[in-house]
Amino acid sequence: MYIDTHAHYDSHKFDSDRDAVLSAMPASGVDIIIDPGCDGPSSRAAIELAERYSFVYAAVGWQPQEWESWDMYSLGLVRELAAHPKCVAIGEIGLDYYWDREHKERMYEMLVSQLELALELDKPVIIHDREAHADTLAAVKRYPGLRGVFHCYSGSREMAEELLALGWYLGFDGPVTYKNSRRAAEVLSVTPPERILLETDSPYLPPEPFRGKRNDSAKLEYIARRVAEIKGMGTEELARVTSENARRLFGLGGNN
Repeated sequence: MYIDTHAHYDSHKFDSDRDAVLSAMPASGVDIIIDPGCDGPSSRAAIELAERYSFVYAAVGWQPQEWESWDMYSLGLVRELAAHPKCVAIGEIGLDYYWDREHKERMYEMLVSQLELALELDKPVIIHDREAHADTLAAVKRYPGLRGVFHCYSGSREMAEELLALGWYLGFDGPVTYKNSRRAAEVLSVTPPERILLETDSPYLPPEPFRGKRNDSAKLEYIARRVAEIKGMGTEELARVTSENARRLFGLGGNN
């Protein structure tokens, strides 16, 4: 029923019960999970999870917060891992000025090199954009052939309209269920259903009423219910449309 397009089951927060949590997902209505890497080790771990579970797929990449571990060999490792048959995207990659404003040039260099690799490999990208909206938008606009999703979208409605016009998808997570999520509702008001992706960002960003607890993909239904309410749709219809979106963007088969 559901596809969770962004969940970090490689996180140490699942070390005690990872297999139990993942093995329960099909019975919880979660058909497919995409686990994106954030650096070399987590990208390798995402690939390993994809090999172990038929319904798990991987994305590989270096996110901006991991700039210190990015070196002359990193892009080659991303390229190597991206060749795996269950790697469906380059990500998560992007810019993050919330945690660090001193290394903008380093983060931008990382982002551009990975965007160009995605174009070369004909893979979609998963974009991490936190308080770096103008620069991230400018970066992706440099490459009209790119396709992908802005994960946990937090930009303005105007930026969303620009991205949608360029063919991008927008990902919505637990914060859409929070009482102060007026911006998310505004963005959803201009986002057509065929450009919406559902995400949990597990183990982070749990929806209401689970704030403060570890998140997992079984809680995707709470996000779907709220998004469906905003869009004036039934939850099952939203699940169907967003799953079709995920399959289309990431080239997922129809049998999972």
